[in-house]
Amino acid sequence: MNSTAVAHLDRLLYTPEEAAEVLSFGRSTVYELMAAGELKFIKRGRSRRIKRSHLEEFVNALEPQSA
Repeated sequence: MNSTAVAHLDRLLYTPEEAAEVLSFGRSTVYELMAAGELKFIKRGRSRRIKRSHLEEFVNALEPQSA
């Protein structure tokens, strides 16, 4: 885990770009998940933020894919 990822672990709110980095997803994937309602977020004005707990909920709900 790099130092940037470690620094992100202490945050309470993430931008979609930061969430993408933490999840190892692309930025557009995070925006698509938010638009589909699969990843909860907070909107204040034009800003969107994702709670750390919502990232954890999203990851915990992922189902493993069988080959």
